[in-house]
Amino acid sequence: MTDTTDTPLTTVEIEPTSPVRSSVIWMHGLGADAHDFEPIVPELRLPPELGIRFVFPNAPICPVTINGGMRMRAWYDVLSTDLPRREDPDGVHASERAINALLEREKKRGIPAERIVLAGFSQGGAMALHTGLRYPDSLAGILALSCYLPLASTLNSERRPANQQTPIFMAHGGYDAVIPLRYGRQSAELLESLAYRVEWQEYDMGHEVCWEEIRDIAKWLERVLAI
Repeated sequence: MTDTTDTPLTTVEIEPTSPVRSSVIWMHGLGADAHDFEPIVPELRLPPELGIRFVFPNAPICPVTINGGMRMRAWYDVLSTDLPRREDPDGVHASERAINALLEREKKRGIPAERIVLAGFSQGGAMALHTGLRYPDSLAGILALSCYLPLASTLNSERRPANQQTPIFMAHGGYDAVIPLRYGRQSAELLESLAYRVEWQEYDMGHEVCWEEIRDIAKWLERVLAI
């Protein structure tokens, strides 16, 4: 994925009605865009006093191997459906740098790292896990939906102690045909073996988001972003 340069990411943002006290940076999945999860914000029905700014970034546009080289928004190239074995480390690291830049921007806007949640769905969830566990400052939480841990073999040498105790919410559909459930489970088990605080949930759904999951996400966000 050679054309994923360190260009700043464009974003769609939803500001709270009350003063901003925290931020959720939420990455979309392969082929989607920053508007994909925008409609979920009112469905979460979060207390306005939490003052959450939602930041939805657009992934770079690049060719994706498993889609015949078609250009689309992607956080990294997908070389095969056998996800953990053939990966795109250059693409993952380029997106990590771009997401880190968004984290730094939120800090400059007055939101400390411990009031920021990194979130994502599918490829976006993979990037939330990858970036959050390697980030040098403690985050409020990591929300990883219908995804897996990319570059798992390098985590132990690259992870930062600042996020060892950061709450991690991982959720997956039992009928997911895009990223099979076993990949999510294996990633959660690996993180638990490294003493991370993982909350794992499974739902009767495919590669999607369901109402029960939205309810659980809302409860988790209220907990990790409590004033």
